[in-house]
Amino acid sequence: MVTISNLQFSYGSHEVFSNLNLTFDEGKIYGLLGLNGAGKSTLLYLMSGLLFAKNGTVDFNGHNMSRRSPDALANLFIVPEEFDLPAMTFERYVLLNAPFYPDFSRATLDRCLAGFGMTADMNLARLSMGQKKKAFVCFALATNTSLLLMDEPTNGLDIPSKSQFRKVVAECMTDNRTIIISTHQVRDVENLIDNVTIMGSRQLLFDMPVAQICDHLTFVDCKLGQEPEGAIYSQPSALGSAVVCGRKAGDDETTLDIELLFNAVLANAESVNQAFAAK
Repeated sequence: MVTISNLQFSYGSHEVFSNLNLTFDEGKIYGLLGLNGAGKSTLLYLMSGLLFAKNGTVDFNGHNMSRRSPDALANLFIVPEEFDLPAMTFERYVLLNAPFYPDFSRATLDRCLAGFGMTADMNLARLSMGQKKKAFVCFALATNTSLLLMDEPTNGLDIPSKSQFRKVVAECMTDNRTIIISTHQVRDVENLIDNVTIMGSRQLLFDMPVAQICDHLTFVDCKLGQEPEGAIYSQPSALGSAVVCGRKAGDDETTLDIELLFNAVLANAESVNQAFAAK
């Protein structure tokens, strides 16, 4: 779906990526994580052809995105973190913009709107930022593009809306679609994503399917001072310590704690990645 090869990108003298190599496969929802300034938004803009690399390539289904092929642009959609919508009804917005996306589905749009408890006759100028974000996400999902990029899509959403977001995204996922969600709100996507991708300063720190993570790591709470031998990472928790360990033969599989994994990778990415090489 998307292949990033030897990518270099800078803002003036500030280098964001140096020789970045990364692949996003079809049929998966990716959680793109990283600290502020790690380049998550920049990476989405490079993938969508809104920014251009100094060196290297971003290939989307055989299209070099620096060339901004109309065929490629008609088959991808990006939801930026901040955006403005025109002062018109949502119905009018759909009428004007849907023709740019050959696979746009009105049925999908109506289903997504219903999932958020919204209707197409709403006036965009009268919506809160959170409501505008939900409307824009509905339109994005309805385009049925094979690549959908979302930058902090749950910012500004209340707790019920975050649950609705996960539901409508999951319902719109198909085997030939790739969805990449860049977020700091890791709990918002914990039960939605298929793959965790963590960016560090100028480089990729971690990239692994959720199923493989749970096969190689365990996430447990234990009393302070009773951390298992060989723990990869630990941090204070309500029970004492939250710990990441390499999973051994006979260990029960545990549920992924994405926030704990993220902190572990930032603290010691090498040790976390070694747990996958060792098994």
